[in-house]
Amino acid sequence: MDISITEKQEQFINSEAFETLFGGAAGGGKSYGQLVDALLYALKYPKSKQIIFRRTFPDLEKSLIRVSLEFYPRKVASYNTSKHIWNFKNGSIIDFGYIDSEKDVYQYQSAEYDVIRFDELTHFTEYMYTYMISRCRGANPYPKRVKSSTNPGGVGHSWVKERFIDIGEPNEIHEVTLENGKKTTVIFIPSFVQDNMFLLDNDPDYIDRLELLPEKERKALLYGDWDIFDGQFFTEFNRNIHVCTPFEIPKDWRIYRTRDYGLDMCACYWIAMDWQMNIYIYKELYESNLIVSEAAKRINDMTTEKITTDYAPIDLWNRNRDTGKSTADIFAENGQFLTKADNNRIQGWLAVHEWLKVFTDEQGQQTSKLHIFSNCKNLIRTLPAVQYDEKKPNDVAIEPHELTHAPDALRYFCTMWQSPMIKTLTMPKGTYTPTELEDLGYKSIVNVTTVKNKPVSTRRRR
Repeated sequence: MDISITEKQEQFINSEAFETLFGGAAGGGKSYGQLVDALLYALKYPKSKQIIFRRTFPDLEKSLIRVSLEFYPRKVASYNTSKHIWNFKNGSIIDFGYIDSEKDVYQYQSAEYDVIRFDELTHFTEYMYTYMISRCRGANPYPKRVKSSTNPGGVGHSWVKERFIDIGEPNEIHEVTLENGKKTTVIFIPSFVQDNMFLLDNDPDYIDRLELLPEKERKALLYGDWDIFDGQFFTEFNRNIHVCTPFEIPKDWRIYRTRDYGLDMCACYWIAMDWQMNIYIYKELYESNLIVSEAAKRINDMTTEKITTDYAPIDLWNRNRDTGKSTADIFAENGQFLTKADNNRIQGWLAVHEWLKVFTDEQGQQTSKLHIFSNCKNLIRTLPAVQYDEKKPNDVAIEPHELTHAPDALRYFCTMWQSPMIKTLTMPKGTYTPTELEDLGYKSIVNVTTVKNKPVSTRRRR
């Protein structure tokens, strides 16, 4: 056979992780990659067993089954229409199955498969997925794999994102410890329509049609954006813009530290600022059940740099009735002298919005003043996940509380670094009210000084 595949499909086929997720955007060749991979595996390993799932049988019939009938060679395999099975001459089989509800998994209770495949994984619940993983087993020496493909969105979006996207860099195998203490290996291989030259050659207008979708759907299907969902607070967060590969911080950059401390979670971040006032959040402590002295020791152990300013919320200065000491006092005893951060939540979140703002630089590239090293996994995970407070639309919801610690720590830094941009206007003679100046386009004015027949200086939030 002469089978043409993309580079990303080849990476998916050759993945050695136990759990592989392939895809992200629409048109990346995910389903075709699954079918090619299944065919090659069946031919390479005689008497091997595989199953490919979709949520419903009509979904299977309209996509995977139809495509497999077009190119699977009849010289090596035959398709049983009533049982929905490909039977290979070397004894291998490929089943097509569906799991429409969670109780459907029990029909596979005694099954054994070498490879289990999910097409459109976000259409499945986490229970469906984890139950079927237990069916990936067998006495033969063949490699056991769970291989999935999907687009963002759907009932399983959150758990798929947490399991595959939030664990770290894409295209790298990560060893992950599960809740039961056992380890697994996981990789996410992103794929975009631009990677699929076969589709673009035959349907060059496909991207234009995706561009017509509403913003949320367009970001998910065209750009494979996993950080877009209803109720999201920081909609400007873009993993491709705000997350960067770690590099060595130059010694002449200023280093800041910011934290949100409680016994339920100590979230502390180290932030480097270059001379153009770009910030790089490059180190993370995110650990629960640390008493203050233990948290201070952990922070000291992780700090080798000179800290310019160390920000913390004002509630750390509340004194304990029994000891008379505050949390800030105990940090100070451990050499960490904290600076009180403004705790105005609304202004603080506005400041974070400003730092996250995406703009086009002089080279025509989209960028931001705020960048996060990819090793700061919990900030990357929680910042795009926090939602609006239904009763206070300008505030972040405090539930789920676990999501708020890292964004709060970032807020304390951002609210203290709202550096003004000074712009000078030569105005006609006269006195101007703030409303009149706003009509001229200065909508974010904090302070206005008007002097007759002289330049007017306006201070604006960053």
